[in-house]
Amino acid sequence: MSFSYFSDEHDRESAGTITLSDDKGRSLECYIEHSLEVDGQGYFLLLPVDSPVEIFAWQGEEEEEEAVLVEDDATIEQIFGTAQAVLSEQNLVLKNTAYALTVAGELPPVEESELFTLEIEDEQSDLEPEQLQLLASFYYEEQEYAIYTPLDPLLFFARISKTGKPELLSPEEFRQVQPLLEEHLFNGVE
Repeated sequence: MSFSYFSDEHDRESAGTITLSDDKGRSLECYIEHSLEVDGQGYFLLLPVDSPVEIFAWQGEEEEEEAVLVEDDATIEQIFGTAQAVLSEQNLVLKNTAYALTVAGELPPVEESELFTLEIEDEQSDLEPEQLQLLASFYYEEQEYAIYTPLDPLLFFARISKTGKPELLSPEEFRQVQPLLEEHLFNGVE
């Protein structure tokens, strides 16, 4: 079993990248954060090269207003041009990449007043609230939208398929190799 761990940006860049692709033909370039081989199968922990972003629609009245994640491809396609224009004012380039929207460019410094805590309601697991940084907000057809980037990194677990292409682990595959990955990741951090 072999394992490698990359601790800083220089190591990350010299370690290379892998490009993930989705069924719609979109791609997502990722740094290889960790690699692990188990029984001849290579597994990778990947970090997107560009920063992931999420778009929320604000719904409801003043006091009861809530942020709803925009996941519908048709809605994203409609608002994409406007979101792209708003982000370009900060020298950020919005990309419709595989598995996540991303932005290229230097993110603004984190300001406490621009943070949003997303409470994840899932009765089956104890997920921690996610902290997001506001990058921009805009209106499209009288609907208010906000673009946020998570403060915690978005990581992907992938393996090399029989055809030699990287592919995301299915939830079942991830559950099978998760104990091994965690053991080696935690050992590499120590």
